[in-house]
Amino acid sequence: MRKLVKYVGIGLLVAGLAACDNSDTKAPEQGAAAESNTSGQPVSLLDGKLSFSLPADMTDQSGKMGTQSNNMHVYSDATGQKAVIVIVGDNTSEDLGVMAKRLEEQQRNRDPQLQVVTNKSIEVKGHTLQQLDSIISAKGQTAYSSVILGKIDGKLLTMQVTLPADNQQQAQAAAENIINTIVIN
Repeated sequence: MRKLVKYVGIGLLVAGLAACDNSDTKAPEQGAAAESNTSGQPVSLLDGKLSFSLPADMTDQSGKMGTQSNNMHVYSDATGQKAVIVIVGDNTSEDLGVMAKRLEEQQRNRDPQLQVVTNKSIEVKGHTLQQLDSIISAKGQTAYSSVILGKIDGKLLTMQVTLPADNQQQAQAAAENIINTIVIN
C-alpha cells in the first residue's frame, strides 16, 4: 500500500507541476479539444489486458520521467499540462472505496481547497473500478484530476488523468472521453 501511495503521490506531484508549468501557454480552442479526442491513439498495457485511447496530442513520456520503475507509464501533451499516468502495482486486499477515500484525504492534506467532484464505483467489462474526480489547486493554477483504481490480473491499477481546469466542464468531458475508452480483457 505504501508503494501505491508513493506512486500516486508522484503522479499528483507531476500533475501539480504540470498545472503550474507554462502558465502563459494559451489554452486550445474548444473545437481543437473535441477534435483531438476523435482521432485518438490506442494504448495497450498488461499484455493486452488493459487498453484505452488517448487524444492524438498526447505521447508516451515514460522514459523521460527519470523513473527506473517499469510499472509506471506516463503520457502527456507537449506542454505537460495534459497527462495520463498509469501505475501497475502489487495487489492488495483493501477495498477500492477505502483506498479512494484515503487518497482523497491525502490530496486534501496537500491541498486544503481540494474540490471532490465524484468518488464512485464504476463497472468496466465486469470489473468494478473506483473513480475519484477532483479539482486540485497549486500556485494559482487548477487541474482536473480523475483517478481510476482497479484490480486487474492480480495487480493494483492506478490511472490518473490530469487536465487543466480553466473550463471544468470541458476538462471533465475530456477526462470522461479517455475513461470511457478503457477496455479490460
